[in-house]
Amino acid sequence: MSESAGEKSELPSQKRLEEAANKGQIARSAEVQTLFVVGAGLLALKMAGPALYAELVPAMRQCFSHLHDIQITADQLPEHASKALGFFAGAIAPLALATTGAALAAGGLQTRFRFASEALELDWNKLNPISGFERVWSKKALVTALFSVIKLTIVGVVSWKTFKSIAHDPIFFTAIGPAEIATFLAQTALKLGNLLMVCMLVFAGADYFYQFWHTFKNLMMTKQEVKEEFKNMEGDPQMKARMRRRRKPKTQAQMLAEVPEADVLLTNPTHLAIALKYDRKTMRAPKVIAKGARLNALKMRELAARHQIPIIENKPLARLMLKHAKVGGEIPAEFYAAVAEILAHVYRVNRYRYFAQDNQLYGKSENDARVSVLAK
Repeated sequence: MSESAGEKSELPSQKRLEEAANKGQIARSAEVQTLFVVGAGLLALKMAGPALYAELVPAMRQCFSHLHDIQITADQLPEHASKALGFFAGAIAPLALATTGAALAAGGLQTRFRFASEALELDWNKLNPISGFERVWSKKALVTALFSVIKLTIVGVVSWKTFKSIAHDPIFFTAIGPAEIATFLAQTALKLGNLLMVCMLVFAGADYFYQFWHTFKNLMMTKQEVKEEFKNMEGDPQMKARMRRRRKPKTQAQMLAEVPEADVLLTNPTHLAIALKYDRKTMRAPKVIAKGARLNALKMRELAARHQIPIIENKPLARLMLKHAKVGGEIPAEFYAAVAEILAHVYRVNRYRYFAQDNQLYGKSENDARVSVLAK
């Protein structure tokens, strides 16, 4: 019994999920982050690569062709260095912006752009060497290590096959210039990058699925935790307000709309009205579907007459039902006999209306039998 009580078999509540999100306990995958960054980098190189190449080649040609006749003094060094840094900064700016934006987008999408304030608070348990040792040798750490080994193996195989496929390319056996070599290397790098992107997409999907499963499993609750949380929430003013709204009784307009569905209207005869319904297939006992006093009772009588609902006068029973019976609930057990007698009378008098569909025009019907059992 204690084992079943301590087993996390219940789905996490909305409150638990929100608390976990505030603490930063959200499924996050480093592989998704890597996928976004590398993908954005490759896309930036494809789009800005030709322009970068067009600027870089003349600059490098001019730099290296005049190395022997350029006299750089100590005073000129800062100027030349600033120019070089400015050029390279402008060249790599698209790549840096793309990868930075992709990293932020990947993190935001995984956390739904939610700021976990509690995650920034100092947690002394993380400084505990015993807890750290347990994290290092935990099941999650072992799965992560195994996943890394598989990932490196696949990346190595794909890279080796790519380099093997270009090993016999004619470019290695002909005399060509540096520009052609640079173009060939760039094309090869993009080809390898595209293949690795496919692999990384699979890695990211598998890793995120595992992280989501592991996080959700850790947030599962025991039956006792569910009970304790519900007890705590009962003291919450917002929870109390929601429960009061759920328990709010039907409005008079809603009750009047139920009158045409009644089997009988019990009256006082003019000041009180109680609408009763009984379905032997779905109800254990008759239910009160509407009740009213004075003007509302008059409206209920008018509706009952319009829809040919039997109206039965019983002053004592009507008073007691108005006081003790609840709308939408079954009648109290002490009224079974009296209500059963009324329903039996209604069914006998209105036999054709209630039982023509079942061809039960004569003899004791099933509803009569059920009512007689109810009376006992």
